[in-house]
Amino acid sequence: MANIQERITAIVIDVLGVDESRVVPDARFREDLEADSLDLVELIMQFEEEFGGEISDEDAQKIETVGQAVTYIETHMD
Repeated sequence: MANIQERITAIVIDVLGVDESRVVPDARFREDLEADSLDLVELIMQFEEEFGGEISDEDAQKIETVGQAVTYIETHMD
């Protein structure tokens, strides 16, 4: 099974339609990957579905980069 980083990268590519080379740990969803509010909601929903958990709205607002998403899921969901 793919590791958490690979699974998150696949979700980001699928939801945002960005090139894999842009999905790096420091990439910010809004600024670097051009996600809008609806994209961010979709990302959170996909993370929840993929990793089998729930991300609170408060926590979701703190996840601004790909790396932060990986860290959050490693510590809270996987």
